[in-house]
Amino acid sequence: MAPYPKYGYLLEGGAGLIGVILLIFSVRQGEEGSYTICNLSSWYVDPEYRGYASLLIAAAVRHKTVTYVNVSPALHTWRTIEAQGFRRYSDGMFVSLPALGGAAPRVSVETFDPRRDYKNILSAAEYELIAAHVDYGCVALIAMEAGLGHPFVFVRRQRLRGFVPNHQLCYCRDVADFPRFSGPLGRALIMRGVFLVLVDARAPLRGLPGLYFADCRPNYFKGPHEPAIGDLAFTEAVLFGL
Repeated sequence: MAPYPKYGYLLEGGAGLIGVILLIFSVRQGEEGSYTICNLSSWYVDPEYRGYASLLIAAAVRHKTVTYVNVSPALHTWRTIEAQGFRRYSDGMFVSLPALGGAAPRVSVETFDPRRDYKNILSAAEYELIAAHVDYGCVALIAMEAGLGHPFVFVRRQRLRGFVPNHQLCYCRDVADFPRFSGPLGRALIMRGVFLVLVDARAPLRGLPGLYFADCRPNYFKGPHEPAIGDLAFTEAVLFGL
């Protein structure tokens, strides 16, 4: 994606390569048109050269029209990230049991089929996003209510305690829709062997069975567009399973 780097930036010193930051760029559609998001991933500088780390991050976030996100910050980096001008857009993690949600008798859930014509349900950009994530191995479901479709995409995460299957919500239009459709979605996920769904959140999600863990793996952004909570599309969480 011109004029952006394909993979990121390297920091070189007398000993050769001393630092790296990987960047994942994607284009999103908003109410005012398209805009670019960049996921900062895998940032590292050799300990003896940490004083030069600011040069690396300055190069990485130099495009003022780009929104930069960090969705996997290590605890010891939070203060540094905030000092660089990043702000939180989610504070914690909600571990949910969506199958215990309400019955929603007028709602049906179907698996996204890339061969189907969704022109009256999904925008062209949304269809392409969902189809790409199905190719990445994600689960994509459409909750249908009164002829309207509400898409949800889930990415597989590591099993909790080594044996409990779980996925994370990585795309929806509005995170508030997940509690509303949680019952039918959760029961569709159980058919796939998934019992727990992780959801980024600022606070407990009313109507969603589960537990909220505050100040747990917050997400940060810097730039003109605050990302939507629950939208991890095209980030390392999907591409690398982080």
